[in-house]
Amino acid sequence: MDVEKVFHMTGGVGETSYSKNSSLQKKASDMVKHITLETVEEVYLATKPKSIGIADLGCSSGPNTLSNIKDILDKIEGTSRNIFQQSAPEFRVFLNDLPTNDFNSIFQALPEFHHWLKQKGNDHENRGTSKIYVAAYPGSFYGRLFPDNCLHFIYSSYSLHWLSRVPRGLYDEQGNSLNKNSIYISEHSPSEVSKAYFNQFKEDFSLFLQSRSDELVNGGKMVLILLGREGFNHVDRGNSFFWKILYQALQNLISKGDVEKEKLDSYEVHFYAPCKEEIEEITRKNGCFEVERLEMFEIEKTIGKGMSYGTMVAMTVRSIQESMVAHHFGEAIVEGLFKEYGRLVDEEMAKEDIRPITFLLVLRKP
Repeated sequence: MDVEKVFHMTGGVGETSYSKNSSLQKKASDMVKHITLETVEEVYLATKPKSIGIADLGCSSGPNTLSNIKDILDKIEGTSRNIFQQSAPEFRVFLNDLPTNDFNSIFQALPEFHHWLKQKGNDHENRGTSKIYVAAYPGSFYGRLFPDNCLHFIYSSYSLHWLSRVPRGLYDEQGNSLNKNSIYISEHSPSEVSKAYFNQFKEDFSLFLQSRSDELVNGGKMVLILLGREGFNHVDRGNSFFWKILYQALQNLISKGDVEKEKLDSYEVHFYAPCKEEIEEITRKNGCFEVERLEMFEIEKTIGKGMSYGTMVAMTVRSIQESMVAHHFGEAIVEGLFKEYGRLVDEEMAKEDIRPITFLLVLRKP
C-alpha cells in the first residue's frame, strides 16, 4: 500500500470529517500552547528577521490549522510592539501535508482569516495589517520540502507518529505478515515486529531531522507534538491499546461475515509510539539539533455533545483512519466497525483507565 497516495484525514466539514472530530488534538495543543508561543518568541528575539518563515507540517484541514497561525502571529506582533516598538515582520506561512489532504477547506477559510487580520489591525492605532503570505506545500515531510535556510520556526502536531510506510520487516520472503494476530505491536507479536516498527521510525525521524536542519536558519527551532509511550514496554494501556481494540472490533466483524480473515491477517498500521529514550537517542545520533525540552503529558478526558468517551474516540479515530480502512477492507464496513470500536472502548474504560501518552519536543538548530 502506498501510504502517501492513500492516507489522509477525512476532508470536508461533515459529521465524520477531521474538521468536526479533532477536538482532542486541539485540547492537547492548547495544553502546551504557552511553550509553543514562548519558543516562537525566542526565535524572533534571537534572529530578528524582517521576513519570518513558519511551517506547519502535517497541518491537515480542520480549524486547528489557522487557529495556530493566529496565535503565533499575535505573539510575534505583540513582541514587536512591546520590545522593539516597531511593526511586525512579514509572515511567510507554509502549510504542509500529503497531497491527498483537503487543502481546499483551508483556503476556503482564508477570506475569514484575512478579515480577522484587518479587524485586528483596526483595533490598534497607527498600525496596519500584518503582511502574511500563506502557501500550501503538499508532500511527505520525510524528505526535503523547502529551500535551504528559509524557515525560522517549524510546528508539527500529531503527525510524526505516522510512519512513511508500513515497515518492510513485518513480512517474510513470500510477503506474508509476521504479525497475523495484531495490526500493531501487541503481546501476540513476535520480537521481529517491534524491531521492524522501531527501525522504520528511526529511519523516518532521522530523515525528518536532517531535512528540517537544512531548511531552518541557525537558531531556528521546532515544536513537535506526537503520541508516544511511557517506558520501553510496547504493550500497555496507552496508544497501543487503542490499536488492540480496533483489531478486536475487526475480529468481531469477521464473526458476522463482514470481514474476511485473510484481509485482517494482511492489515498493518503505519504508526509508531516512541518512548522518551528512543526520541533522545535518535536526536543525539543525528546531531542536527539540540533538545531544549522533552516533556510527557496526558489529555484530560472530557465528554461533549452527549456522547460517551468511546464514541468520541471512535469518531476521532475514524476521521483519521477511514481512508486506510476503506482502501483495505472496503467502505461497506466503516460505519459498523467504528460503532463497534466505540462500544469496546467504553467497555474497556469501565474496567480500567486507558492512558494515551503525548510528547512535546522542542529542538533548536545551533
